[in-house]
Order: sequence, then structure tokens, then C-alpha cells
Amino acid sequence: MKASFEELVEIMDILRSKCPWDRQQTHESLKKYLIEETYEVIEAIDEKDFTKLKEELGDLLLQVVFHAKIAQENGRFDIYEVIYDICQKMKRRHTHVFGSDNFSTAEEVLQNWDKIKNNEKEVETVTESMKRIPKHLPALMRSYKVQEKAAKVGFDWESYEGALNKAYEELEELKECLSKNDKKEKIEEEIGDLLFAVVNIARFFDVDPEEALHRTVKKFITRFSHVEESASKQGKKLNEMSLEDMDKFWEEAKKV
Repeated sequence: MKASFEELVEIMDILRSKCPWDRQQTHESLKKYLIEETYEVIEAIDEKDFTKLKEELGDLLLQVVFHAKIAQENGRFDIYEVIYDICQKMKRRHTHVFGSDNFSTAEEVLQNWDKIKNNEKEVETVTESMKRIPKHLPALMRSYKVQEKAAKVGFDWESYEGALNKAYEELEELKECLSKNDKKEKIEEEIGDLLFAVVNIARFFDVDPEEALHRTVKKFITRFSHVEESASKQGKKLNEMSLEDMDKFWEEAKKV
């Protein structure tokens, strides 16, 4: 398998020297492909399609090799330095495996990981650790991580009821904002506060809000498909139907 990896590196060398498209690429131009390949890997995992997963992991690996090649050309680092650094990081941060520490739970392992990571990054405050959470993460995921860091130092509701009440409070503030016909910026702020509060509720039940919303979107599409198909069977077009009529098909879809 090492030979296969070497071949991939060699192929990238050839592409960067002979392919016009590959030669044009930069770290910046490749960002969208890196994001796309990452989400395709996640989709394959969700679908439990392991043939697809193997393919998509290969595409993602190619992106890693591509970025490393560009960095090498600019005299920064190569793929083997990337591999070396991640190997060293895994050894440093798994002191219970490669060192003398003794942890019996996954939670202890994570706490130790965070401690070592903060020491390595010279993070001295919780605020600093929050700011280090990647800004390009999906907002729900980033919110969850920010709240986790606050909770670790005790800045948290005692129970989910507190988080739930906060969500109700934010909803009332949004309703007041809308009733006053406030500016878009203010409405956006209140919607953001409401979403942040809902993420807090999800966190209390160890629910990934990003995953929860993805499932709801999928459910909505499935039910809407039923509405559209039911209308089509009756020779109707959705834009010619009343909301009340469409809602009848929606209620049917909920029972399927």
C-alpha cells in the first residue's frame, strides 16, 4: 500500500508539470473542492455506501496531496512532513497510549486532549479557545462548540429547562421585533439569538443540531414530494392549488 501512496504522489507531480488545469490551481482555488469532497464523504457514510465511501475518501486524499504539492513548490512543506507532523501529534495527545497516563473513559481522553492542545497552542483563556474554532464551520456546529467551551467552565444552565426558557424568551423578542416592523438587521439578530438558544437545548440532550436539521430537511423533501405527486395524480399543479388543499396532502404524507 505504501507503493500505491507513492504512485499517487508521483501522479500529482506529473499533473502539476503537464496538465494546464492542475498547474493553474492554488490553495485558494481548491478550497471549494476540498469542501465538496468532504461533504461527499459524509454523504457516503450517511448512506452506508462503502463502495462510494472508498471512492470519496480517495478524492479527499487527492485534495490533501494536491495542497501539499503546492506547498512544496513554494518551499513550505511536503506531504511527508504533513504525515510526520500528524504522527507526532497523535503520539503527544494520546498519553494514555504512548505515555504513562491512565484513562478509563472517553471523556477523560477528550479532556486530556483539550489540555494538551491548549498548551501547544498557548491558549490561556476560554475566549481564545472560542476564537480558534474555525469561522467557516457550519454555524450550528460552531455554536455548539462555543457553548461546549463555555459549559466546561460552568457558564451554563443547570438543566435543559433553563435553555428551553431562554428559547421561549428569544422567540418572544423576535415576535416583538416583527410586530414593530424593525429593520432587517434587527430581525437577523433576533433570529440568530433564537437559533443559538435552540442549539443550547440540543446540546443538553447530546443532539447534533446540524445533523438534526439535515434530517428535517430530508423529511420535508420527502413529504413535499408526496404533496406534488398527489396533486399530479389529480391533474393539478401546485401553483394552481390553495394552501389548504396542499396541506391536506401534507397531512397525508405525515401518516405515511
